[in-house]
Amino acid sequence: MDLPTNLNLVHIGKPNDRIPPDIDVSGFPDSDVVSRVHADIRIDPDGYYLEDTGSANGTYVNSQPLRPGDRYRLRAGDRIALGKEDKVSFIFQPG
Repeated sequence: MDLPTNLNLVHIGKPNDRIPPDIDVSGFPDSDVVSRVHADIRIDPDGYYLEDTGSANGTYVNSQPLRPGDRYRLRAGDRIALGKEDKVSFIFQPG
């Protein structure tokens, strides 16, 4: 899955009335562990940053939980898991 190239902030989650997702994971298997407003990827000149936005089941990078509001600088090969048990996960590869 590719990140939208025209955005500096990419919302990840499922359809909702508050903040519609730029990356909609509602069709993925086990997407019930993903919150409607789950996480954001911020694209800055110096890199890509992941932030949990207060999701119910957490966001993990390389099996380590992110605290809501903390930004993690992503590196090539990082495993991002949305929710517990690594059911909805991705390997980060910058464009």
